[in-house]
Amino acid sequence: MASAPRSSSIDRFADLPTLYAQMTATPEFQAAFGDPLGLSIVSPGEEPAEYEMPEPIAAQAECGGIVAAIFDLFCDTRLETLAPEIAWGIVNSFHFVAGKLERQEDRLAEEVGGLARQPDVSEVYTTSLEEKQLLCQSVAEQRHAIECMRDYAAEMYRTLSGWPWSPARGTRASTASSASQIAALDFLRARTLATREKHMPQGPIVVVTGPADWHDWKLIWDRLDLIKARIPHMTLITTGQRRGVDQIAAAWAARTEIGVPVVVYGLYGSGRKTAFKRNRKILELNPVEALLCEGSGVQANLYQLLREADVPIHAFHRADQAVDTSVLAQQRGQASNRG
Repeated sequence: MASAPRSSSIDRFADLPTLYAQMTATPEFQAAFGDPLGLSIVSPGEEPAEYEMPEPIAAQAECGGIVAAIFDLFCDTRLETLAPEIAWGIVNSFHFVAGKLERQEDRLAEEVGGLARQPDVSEVYTTSLEEKQLLCQSVAEQRHAIECMRDYAAEMYRTLSGWPWSPARGTRASTASSASQIAALDFLRARTLATREKHMPQGPIVVVTGPADWHDWKLIWDRLDLIKARIPHMTLITTGQRRGVDQIAAAWAARTEIGVPVVVYGLYGSGRKTAFKRNRKILELNPVEALLCEGSGVQANLYQLLREADVPIHAFHRADQAVDTSVLAQQRGQASNRG
């Protein structure tokens, strides 16, 4: 793995107060926890009731504290190198639950849509539609809160480990309608637009790919800084490897002051042909620029496709990298042992 662009343990823990020990919660936590529905359904089959949400500042502090506690506990001990693995699992737990809620929300939204399109305007039908819609909204509220905690825990993970967190597996009315039908359709429309915005980042596309054994992060960061100065609203496309060039690019994009969305274009299938097919799909995204590091024949194929399409390319060879100091230190240690 490339040497992480991270601060020392002392510097990292000195930053914790600015992350989760503030007197007021961030706008994200205020939005997710500060204005709950008047009525909510905690789980299917239960009656609607008034349930409180956790306090925004408490949710933020505890969420950040869980991840920070692992790094704090393991710091300067023989377990220190394991802290990122444990913390990764904590963030992934939030992600797993958020995924379950999202799938449940999708199923409920389909049921709401089916009910909303029925011509029945009876009281029983209207009550059923309103309850199903409230359940869907309640699940959406839960998902939003868990996703907020996941994203904050992921940011804490990034701050303390030096690397961005990523999961193990991949990213209607008519005059005859009743008031409940109109409300349901408005709800579905708003939900669709929110999902589209969440999963379809806008902006000129810049492709960054390379091998997993690449170590010179500064070379890539410096060039990406120059690209972003010219393309401030860029969207980054990587191939989603959790080591090397893709990880280095994701770490650059995750910095708070950068804020660049990353779209992970992983391999969907198996076999060598799948990788070449992915290259053609990346080209279909009409990238405006690319940063490619020397790698395999698949990487050479992507270079050729982009070049034929007249896409400006920043190409780096393995020999362009600075010396890997961690490897030198290891070699010196082996030589000393032999002596």
